[in-house]
Amino acid sequence: MRQPSVIARRVAAASVSLVLAAGAAACGPEDNGAQGAGGDSAPHKGGTLTVLNSQPQQDFDPARLYTSGGGNVPSLVFRTLTTRNRENGEAGAQVVPDLATDTGRPDKNATVWTYTLKAGLKYEDGTPITSADIKYGIERSFAPELSGGAPYLRDWLVGAADYQGPYKDKKGLDAIETPDERTIVFHLNKPEGEFPYLATQTQFTPVPKSKDTGTKYEEHPVSSGPYKVVSNNNDGERLVLERNPYWSASTDAERRAYPDRIDVRSGLDSAVINQRLSASQGKDAAAVTTDTNLGPAELAKVTGDKELAARVGTGHFGYTNYLAFNPTVKPFDNVKVRQAVAYAIDRSSVVNAAGGSALAEPATTFLPNQKSFGYTPYDLFPAGPSGDPAKARQLLKEAGYGNGLTITLTHSNSKDFETSPEIATAVQDALKKAGFTVELKGLEDNDYSNKIHDVRTEPGLFLAHWGADWPSGGPFLAPIFDGRQIVKEGANFNTGLLDDKSVNAEIDAINKLTDLDAAAKRWGALDKKIGEKALVVPLFHPVYKRLYGKDVKNVVISDWTGVLDISQVAVK
Repeated sequence: MRQPSVIARRVAAASVSLVLAAGAAACGPEDNGAQGAGGDSAPHKGGTLTVLNSQPQQDFDPARLYTSGGGNVPSLVFRTLTTRNRENGEAGAQVVPDLATDTGRPDKNATVWTYTLKAGLKYEDGTPITSADIKYGIERSFAPELSGGAPYLRDWLVGAADYQGPYKDKKGLDAIETPDERTIVFHLNKPEGEFPYLATQTQFTPVPKSKDTGTKYEEHPVSSGPYKVVSNNNDGERLVLERNPYWSASTDAERRAYPDRIDVRSGLDSAVINQRLSASQGKDAAAVTTDTNLGPAELAKVTGDKELAARVGTGHFGYTNYLAFNPTVKPFDNVKVRQAVAYAIDRSSVVNAAGGSALAEPATTFLPNQKSFGYTPYDLFPAGPSGDPAKARQLLKEAGYGNGLTITLTHSNSKDFETSPEIATAVQDALKKAGFTVELKGLEDNDYSNKIHDVRTEPGLFLAHWGADWPSGGPFLAPIFDGRQIVKEGANFNTGLLDDKSVNAEIDAINKLTDLDAAAKRWGALDKKIGEKALVVPLFHPVYKRLYGKDVKNVVISDWTGVLDISQVAVK
């Protein structure tokens, strides 16, 4: 988590690929079971699935992608040691074996993790997949020219901090051992009970060294999944996949791989995507999107049409939109001022500004309201759905601002319904009732991101959001509240600049747990403890609403991603 440029890219990518939303238990399409979606007949193999996206699938190299659990399109080509459970809702937030026989075997300290590969695994050319290929795939992700993937391994693996990849250092990483063709062992700097989650990242994809073409590998990566790349045009703008003849369902319990062909078309306007899915004409009848939500106006039209409403997939993802304070900037160094802001917030108006209750759910906890995160309900500054301006005024008076207070709220000018002017205005209106005069400062997206993520320029109050790399409290709380992750020169995400020894120690203690259910409970308790410091004001968890074509069936939406899983989709 200490490579800020990568994390910044993650947050931006998350916002694009998932809107990025959300929080509560995800569900499948409204009034449809997974099997029934798109028709009454059972799903069958065959046909072409079209994917209509706004953002191209760039950098289609497992080293460069930042996806956990198996990103939607990448998961069709790249298998990893573990993956996400491909089921609806809460069950989909579990980590399960993929190339490995289990989710990993830790030593008693959770600093050594051992995996055994399944027998009979093959690439698209029929050659066997070995543990050495996984080791090499990980090592090449350290090469500067292949940067972009998750940063954890550089921190977690022994001796990996300064490793520059196999092109410069052919010796490789001693922290990864391959005693035989089916065994791989990882040695970590510190206990990491959530290593099975990390092993879902695409960096754990096997790459045969003899087929590695460096930066050109993305043009035709060697498939270990059910589909292989037939063509990749304009850096992922048009990506065509066909069946990998050597993939065997007997080694892959997660991917259904119903269609014969996947045609990914990107660079499309969001409105055009939703219009095409709505019309469902020709090839678009067997089409889905993995990155485009329905907006408020579009959703209103869809809701009034019974046939269209039946083709809307609803999902949630671990994501929170919130107000962030910089306690080194006056008057936010006064906890009572921060508490006053918390009491004043009108979450009903904020939710409406985010698109309404169908697209956003009010939040009073920083952790999303899902079991896997360790969600523990609390409301430390209870003000009801519309705020408590009287309580806020009282706190302002106690803080020495009985005549009111003028503050600045920094936001993005991007029309994202998250950190945009609509949300800022809703906050401004609520705080006005409590005696605050709020001056809005809108910045263009890049300037906004740079300003709020730099300790030297971070404003006192601003809109922010965070999404987890996997469904657990760890990647949600640690980057934002672990004092050791404060970056003084570079992109910093611990915006409250919290460096509390007891918080840091509890993060370390939870990371040692390999019992993920026990860990989840402690993440929830830690969330509440941190919440008492009033360094953030949770606002809402976004909800995904996405159309799919009329000939699409077997729709599965898990709490891991919150979006339709194309590895499960069948078409007529």
